[in-house]
Amino acid sequence: MTDNKKKIWLASPHMSDEGYEMAYIQEAFDTNWVAPLGPNVNEFEKELAAKVGSLHAAALTSGTGAIHLALKSVGAGAGDIVLCPTLTFSATANPIIYQNATPVFIDSDYETWNMDPIALESALQKYGDRVKAVLVVHLYGLSADMDKIMAICSQYGVPVIEDAAESLGTYYKGKHTGTFGQFGVFSFNGNKIITTSGGGMLVSDEEDRIKKVRFWSTQSRDVARHYQHSELGFNYRMSNVVAGIGRGQLKILDQRVEKKKYIFEYYMKELGHLNGVDFMPNNNWNTPNYWLSVMTLKGVVRPLDVMFALENENIESRPVWKPMHMQPFFAEYDYVGSDVSEQLFENGVCLPSDTKMTDEDLERICSVIKSLWK
Repeated sequence: MTDNKKKIWLASPHMSDEGYEMAYIQEAFDTNWVAPLGPNVNEFEKELAAKVGSLHAAALTSGTGAIHLALKSVGAGAGDIVLCPTLTFSATANPIIYQNATPVFIDSDYETWNMDPIALESALQKYGDRVKAVLVVHLYGLSADMDKIMAICSQYGVPVIEDAAESLGTYYKGKHTGTFGQFGVFSFNGNKIITTSGGGMLVSDEEDRIKKVRFWSTQSRDVARHYQHSELGFNYRMSNVVAGIGRGQLKILDQRVEKKKYIFEYYMKELGHLNGVDFMPNNNWNTPNYWLSVMTLKGVVRPLDVMFALENENIESRPVWKPMHMQPFFAEYDYVGSDVSEQLFENGVCLPSDTKMTDEDLERICSVIKSLWK
């Protein structure tokens, strides 16, 4: 690798050209609202909820914290089972353990790359009343098949929590992901489609539950003159400065989705004809945010060949998430399904999807990949 080659990132923070974020940050500094909470937090909650069509929201330090408090809200605890997709990042599954509940991992289907409704129903039949919640993920900005999943969960009387960390701006049949279940979770980590540097949001149409989450996330401090705590608390509340970044980023979310779509379609056009190459599915009921462009390979060229070739040119790419049931920490827990998630992991590669990329960058990436077929 030559040192003078410009680094191309998988997905990195991208602030607005208009400087929206700095205006809110400067206001926080000018008014000395730099400590946790403040006007930016309140407004970011309102603006995000309005954007996705949810009634209420709680701004938190991470999407992981949001999943944790959603699970706490539905009462998941020791002896309970939470059904979770196996093809996801560990941040989806870890909060189940925080609550001393037991994860059971569900396979994906090829149609959506998300939770397989058939495997989900098999798990519900197997575990019955022990299932306290179903965690659904919208992987890489692709919507899960929410009609089927919600119908199954309704039949069994199990609440749904949507991990929409990767899918802010994604629609399922004209409705934002994260607004179908009892709770929706969004992440503003540095690599997400918009970022607050770090942070998350929990949304719900149930005001009392969101109020309780805000209470827990500020150390469960009772209304009293002295410091009094009647419940276990958590330090999960978003700061006013961070929320200011989020308010600015939210203004350009639609622009970011458009650029992500452009990147995906560029790859499809330039690489889709190569032998053995396919791309993540795009169903007619799904309008993705294309957070990451992911291709699969079935042929002589393997994902590691692509990743090493790109790495040699100072270009970042990554494997598809390694399924949770294959992870050392989670290996002891049950898994329901076949080998779809394993096949996606073994054959998939996440291509650079940074919204700051130029056509020249995209041409460079595609040229490196095409050379593997020559």
